[in-house]
Amino acid sequence: MSDDSARLTDLEIRLAHQERTIEELSDVVATQGRAVDLLTERVRLLTERVRELESWRPSPADDRPPPHY
Repeated sequence: MSDDSARLTDLEIRLAHQERTIEELSDVVATQGRAVDLLTERVRLLTERVRELESWRPSPADDRPPPHY
């Protein structure tokens, strides 16, 4: 095997490893993107629920004792 042939083989091996790594990283990013989307939706729903619950909360004026106290 000549020196050039060995270098070419080494480069091909490195390229194959890099392509596999890129595919794995792409899968991780896609999975994390789906998780972020899911969590964003959950935060939106929880924010809505908190706003709804806050609308049911009595105002400070409603906490005053009745006039007969």
